[in-house]
Amino acid sequence: MPHSVAPRDPAEAVGQPKKAAAAAWIGSALEYYDFFIYGSAAALIFPKVFFDESDPATATLLSLATFGVAYAARPVGALFLGHFGDRAGRKKVMVFTLLLMGLSTFLIGCLPTRAQVGTLAPVLLVLCRVLQGISAAGEQASANSMTLEHAPSNRRGFFTSFTLGGTQGGQLIATLVFIPVAALPEHQLLTWGWRIPFWASVVVAAVGYFIRRRLEETPAFAKQAATEGVAKLPLAVLMREHWADVLRVIGGALVASVSTIFTVWALAYATSDSVGMSRSSMLWVGALANLVALAAIPLWAALSDRIGRRPVFLIGAAGSAIAMFLYLWAISTGNYPLTLVLGIVAFGVVYSAANGVWPSFYGEMFSTRVRLSGMAIGTQIGFAVAGFAVTFAAQIAGPDGTDWSSVALFTAALCVPPVIAALSARETHTIPTEQLGERAPGNASRRESVTA
Repeated sequence: MPHSVAPRDPAEAVGQPKKAAAAAWIGSALEYYDFFIYGSAAALIFPKVFFDESDPATATLLSLATFGVAYAARPVGALFLGHFGDRAGRKKVMVFTLLLMGLSTFLIGCLPTRAQVGTLAPVLLVLCRVLQGISAAGEQASANSMTLEHAPSNRRGFFTSFTLGGTQGGQLIATLVFIPVAALPEHQLLTWGWRIPFWASVVVAAVGYFIRRRLEETPAFAKQAATEGVAKLPLAVLMREHWADVLRVIGGALVASVSTIFTVWALAYATSDSVGMSRSSMLWVGALANLVALAAIPLWAALSDRIGRRPVFLIGAAGSAIAMFLYLWAISTGNYPLTLVLGIVAFGVVYSAANGVWPSFYGEMFSTRVRLSGMAIGTQIGFAVAGFAVTFAAQIAGPDGTDWSSVALFTAALCVPPVIAALSARETHTIPTEQLGERAPGNASRRESVTA
């Protein structure tokens, strides 16, 4: 029996889509503040605090590897949190991930250093980083599912992009917090100064919890649970009906390598002895690029509501391969104004095209009953590779860390699978929300039993 178009939900009439987008933005900003202060610390501080200073190159490599550990933990977290979110609802996952991130980040600020407890220090650091990764695994998928399912069908791209706007906002806040911290005298920075941004996560968790606990569950999930019911094993349904889309999301998610290379490796390279830019000046590059991204992301997403997800995503993925090459070249010249401009263009403008549209692009590939699982598992496997891209870049750059051109080529290579994924995907921006993920849009052939 064909689906009829669902009537407009009363919650939507009183601004629930805006509330959902605002909650996703603020919660993601707070969540990713925690996540990205670790990236700054891993590039600038942790090599001297948690690792052997007698070998600076190895210490930096190991520190950047701990940044990638969270990405390795994210697929595991995605399996658990995806299952939980598709069975119990989006809201519960959003609250849980925020509290877990706040706790793990606060604990990092309390850790003893290598000088105090030896090799136990980096072990404890890795454990806390794993908890951060598990939290982040469910954060974006649950927030994206929440906003997509609340949004009007013709504006899903715009509303869903607020989750990524929040991510960029969190990265901006983290960078701004680290600017005065990085300016502290060396002794103060390495003893107590670096801990302050991590301790601030207590406030982050409290504010985020207050915001998210007041958000309503999505009408799409509530309707699914009340009519057909939720899947007992969402993963089984996902792999049976959407395995090709999961592979597309994995390939598409590799574009996040642009973010990790820009945020962590390029920062470490620019502030190394071979280039010699100051920590504060390079942190300002990231801050201004993120400020521009806050405006660019919703604009790109709104454009995708008009012309489609695929062309906008392709602009971001293919354009980032070129833009990142120019940015790393600018750093190698030591020319700060050029580095600033190209950093803003590469990360603030070009990368934002892919970054702003992927929440709706990926989410629209899946039906309501497996949307959170599909987005969480697909993105987190791809993000795991992106996280370790920083470690690979450090190795590719050679023993002195100066081979930027090889890192640029490596980054460009990681932009190829996202391009292929977008070219092979179908366009979904005009499909009604209740028909997303169906085998044949417009036909309401019943799926197999949701009890599978």
